[in-house]
Amino acid sequence: MLMGDFTRGFLLGLLVGEGHFGGDGRQAQITLRMHARHRRLFEWLLKNVPGSRLYGPYSHGGRSYYQWMVRGEGLKKLLPLLDSLPLEEIDPVTFEKYRRMKLNYRL
Repeated sequence: MLMGDFTRGFLLGLLVGEGHFGGDGRQAQITLRMHARHRRLFEWLLKNVPGSRLYGPYSHGGRSYYQWMVRGEGLKKLLPLLDSLPLEEIDPVTFEKYRRMKLNYRL
């Protein structure tokens, strides 16, 4: 997956700040959940991360939000890019979550 420096850096920032690395017990997934006012940001993600999906908007507890996910083939294509980023150096906590997801799902 080819991305310019800005796109890679912006994606890294989103994942460090808002990302969840896990899965549903069958397959790994990366999830971002943010307020519905960030719709354009989610559209940017859909355009720049092929195979990702957007769900929502959902309303819960007086909050309206979207949930973006990448899993399956889309995640497999994203992994080499994520592996090339200095995630461990920038945020060891996020790196550990990413590493654990990869181990748990044999990626």
